[in-house]
Amino acid sequence: MDGGESHGKGLTVIIDGLPAGLKINPEKINTYLQERQKGYGRGGRMDIEKDSVDIRGGIRGGETIGSPVVLFIENKDWINWKEKMDPFEITEERLTKPRPGHADLPGYLKYNRRDLRDVLERSSARQTATRVAVGAIAREILEELGIHVTGFVRQIGKVNFPGQIKSGKMIREKMEQSAVRCPDEETTKLMCKEIEKTKQEGDTLGGVIEVVCENVIPGLGTYVQWDRRLDAHLAFSLMSIQAIKAVEIGSGIENASKRGSQVHDEIFYSQEKGYFRNTNRAGGIEGGMSNGENIVLKAYMKPIPTLRRKLHSVDVENKREKFAFFERSDVCAVSAASVICEAAISVELAFFYLKKFGGDTMGELKENFHCYKQYLKTK
Repeated sequence: MDGGESHGKGLTVIIDGLPAGLKINPEKINTYLQERQKGYGRGGRMDIEKDSVDIRGGIRGGETIGSPVVLFIENKDWINWKEKMDPFEITEERLTKPRPGHADLPGYLKYNRRDLRDVLERSSARQTATRVAVGAIAREILEELGIHVTGFVRQIGKVNFPGQIKSGKMIREKMEQSAVRCPDEETTKLMCKEIEKTKQEGDTLGGVIEVVCENVIPGLGTYVQWDRRLDAHLAFSLMSIQAIKAVEIGSGIENASKRGSQVHDEIFYSQEKGYFRNTNRAGGIEGGMSNGENIVLKAYMKPIPTLRRKLHSVDVENKREKFAFFERSDVCAVSAASVICEAAISVELAFFYLKKFGGDTMGELKENFHCYKQYLKTK
């Protein structure tokens, strides 16, 4: 559970259910928070906010103690918004011209607010800072079990990186050196050029993020109930991120136009590998369960709806046709979204591992996990 507004004092999140004994390094959390703020095409606010985590409960001696972990991320920009965001005294002129593509109008109608700022402050993607912080902690659990999650930029606008990625872990260094978190230098240059051109035209860009999860064991999720399927949870997690409008697992979109013999990953067996596939069009999930291959997902992000190029709207105060308002914003935030997608998937996978293997401590969790891996070798 988390709370806080985009220009309020800060963001707070409470994480319950973590096993005791998980080592936590605040600097690793801060590294991911800072990665979220980088990227070619980000707006002016990134020059103000220097996100870092303030741990306010649940950790002692550098590790979890079994109680809820409480994190706080301060909004440095709060000092410039004290009067506008005061909890009791509103002094600024109300916002009444909703932006197409944003939560402004449906939120105004749903919650019966007089000021659109009441909607945009919480619907803002600023909230994803807490998801990245939680994802950093979830990643600590996964790495203890040998699982690696990597999110990178596959496409920005019409510029696409066509290369095949079998191991996200292997491309991480190249990706982190890129201005847009794309592992290819030439594609990075073309993406930056596309962003610059779009900025000059007062417009915005979306793109595609790919997430690769390595060393995931078979058997996470289940087919026995629709709401316990792993693919459903992963898709839900990505779709809940602001501006993500579609999710693909494996080569699902391409598969829809092919025949079954061209789609399904044939099964093989060897003493060394056990069961394995030579292809992974299913993206590591069959029947709602992980099948032991890499889990591969793509998230499709629409262009940001706050743009300098004027879009038609209606003033909710007098119902007259107006142009939507513009507030400081990014031109392209696909690189930041790749960090958020990576975090969201890490949280979901950690949840499924904790659910399957249980344990009040990391020691118990790892022992149960080891026993399951030994069991798999006998099958």
